[in-house]
Amino acid sequence: MPHPQPGRRIDCRSLGIWVLALSMAAVSVADLRAQSVCLPLPRLLTLVPAGAQKPGDGQGATTVEVTVSGELLDGWEAGGEAVAPQLIFSHPGITATPILSGEGKPEKDRFLVTIAADVPPGLHDARMMTALGVSSPRVFTIGTNPETLRTAANTTPAQAFPLAPGMVCNAQATAQAADHYRLELQKGQRVVIDCAARGIESKLRPVLILADATGADLVAERRGGLLDFTAPATATYLVKLHDLSFQGGPECFYRLLTHDLPVGAPLPERQAAVAPVLTFSWPPPGLPATPITEEIEGADPKAAQQVTLPLDLGGRFFPAADVDSFEFEATAGEVWWIEVASERIGAPTNPAIVVERRLPAGPDGTPGAFEDVAELADIPPPIKPSTNHYAYDGPPYEAGSADCLGRLEIKETGTHRLQIRDLFGGTRDEPQAIYRLVIRKARPDFALVCWPLHMELRNGDRAALSKPMALRGGGTVSLEVAAIRRDGFDGPIELAVTGLPEGVSATGLRIPAGATRGQILFTAADSPPRNLASVSITGRGTTDGEAIERPCRLAGQCWPIRDGWSEIPFPRLLADTTVSVGGSEASPVTLRTTGAGGTPSAPLEVVEGTTLQVPLEFVKRAEVQGATLQMRVIGPGFDQIPGFEFDVAAPKPLAIDLAKLKIPPGDHAFALVASAVTKYVPMTAGQATPPAPTDIAEILVSTPIHVRVTPAAKEATP
Repeated sequence: MPHPQPGRRIDCRSLGIWVLALSMAAVSVADLRAQSVCLPLPRLLTLVPAGAQKPGDGQGATTVEVTVSGELLDGWEAGGEAVAPQLIFSHPGITATPILSGEGKPEKDRFLVTIAADVPPGLHDARMMTALGVSSPRVFTIGTNPETLRTAANTTPAQAFPLAPGMVCNAQATAQAADHYRLELQKGQRVVIDCAARGIESKLRPVLILADATGADLVAERRGGLLDFTAPATATYLVKLHDLSFQGGPECFYRLLTHDLPVGAPLPERQAAVAPVLTFSWPPPGLPATPITEEIEGADPKAAQQVTLPLDLGGRFFPAADVDSFEFEATAGEVWWIEVASERIGAPTNPAIVVERRLPAGPDGTPGAFEDVAELADIPPPIKPSTNHYAYDGPPYEAGSADCLGRLEIKETGTHRLQIRDLFGGTRDEPQAIYRLVIRKARPDFALVCWPLHMELRNGDRAALSKPMALRGGGTVSLEVAAIRRDGFDGPIELAVTGLPEGVSATGLRIPAGATRGQILFTAADSPPRNLASVSITGRGTTDGEAIERPCRLAGQCWPIRDGWSEIPFPRLLADTTVSVGGSEASPVTLRTTGAGGTPSAPLEVVEGTTLQVPLEFVKRAEVQGATLQMRVIGPGFDQIPGFEFDVAAPKPLAIDLAKLKIPPGDHAFALVASAVTKYVPMTAGQATPPAPTDIAEILVSTPIHVRVTPAAKEATP
């Protein structure tokens, strides 16, 4: 089974920052030139090498020297002492210590990484803990093959770097040139060359060429980074590698692995690759790791395979224009749910299904024809994604899929036929175009994914969209949660977060019954201690009287994009959800409610059917442009409240008519949200005199509000 490759439907999202279009009257032309779309936060961009070999059986830990690069990866001061930035990983078995200079001081951006024996092969997220908090992640591959690092130039046949089967070569592409590698092959020897690039978050779009010793091209592969070659003669051969448009540099890194295989053997499993966002909805809970039944390719490709329901079947869209047919008996009144996974398990496909019913036999006894009873195609996105990469009209993450999920109700007892095909496969012979077909009775359930709340950006600027979950003191970030509902599940989903770092609270805004969208707000205390944690986000619901809890994966963008016209970003599912708090700066502004008894987190208590008064406080640590903010209300039940102008200088309580909104007794949560334009000051926590402003920034202003509505007293009966 191939590894999932990065998704094709892409765009990006910043963590907790909304940017709204500004009126030209609001800021001067000079301000616009300096304006940021959000506050600066650290990004980890590259690791060299991009992976390491794990220890073999019975061996101790292995180590590798790693050099990092990025933005704002500086250390901080604690107790008057300088603290070096820290390199951390999503698996506790991967640790890093700074490499020390001859004077015993940490060398900038260099670490010794140790891999313990219990670290599983695959991709693990690396991050830096810096002065401003935790950075954005970059994947680090742990493999089982020996590794080498190519550092010298190899852009000519004379400079060709030797490749050995079974060895992983880490390198970066050379701009405006091709990297050359040397292979010594015997006549009839077969090699498969696998280049990991986009799957490990590289910007490289690899072109692989197998050439003779003089550099004359023999075979070229420009699509998937996998080249299969059998030597026609014993000789020295060259592997040439370059980007599709001859880009290069540190961001175009790759891992080149050569396999030595017998002729006729199946292709090897590809190197590990990041999971595109759409894979969050597969597999359904309880599904076995491998199919129970396999497709049988008979002598007659048009003949239907006889199956019984329920069904769990693995198959292939192969050869080109392949249409697989399956016949089964079904009884009137039965309801089945059909789900297909193909794109979600890494195949470049677009499955489609037609279900037909056989009509009664003719008067002469000839078999009856088939008539269509159901058609299934794409799984629609739970939140409509953006249709372009320049101006937003929806979130830029694709949570839907080209796979299938739908309901089949049997109207009449008899023979039914299901036909499945790949709408992309008319002319393509793809042995790895696999699929899994599941037909089951209803098992109502749901799957969740979240990402930083979307925003609108000017001039195609995407630089803000790869930011980490690093909270400044007094700040708030927001995640948008999308739900795929499976097999008729229609109940509400309660969102919760556990494992938060000290000084951070989280408020999950419930996904109402039938809805597919929710939100989670992370809020930092004014002066939290510097720390970080890997948190768990879950959704809880009830189906058939049974409580179910499902994990919620976090999606993020692989790269900051500064010009949406010239470069399209791609997102992925992150290995974990890491949240930091307590960096060297505080949020420029804080919006909060004083709550009951002056405690911000305590719920406001109010009687059903009365008016709720929400006391608001606005703390300014930097200059805010404009006298008012355009505030809106989000959260189930309360989102009917119209937007309003919020007075920055003299905040007034927000009055909410609970009777008009028909808010029932119980505990409720909602939030106020706006954006503010501030003069960014890179202040140090506790600094008496902050420096002069250096930039203009637009930031999220939000506060969660908890309400406890008590039942109204009933009048006594005369």
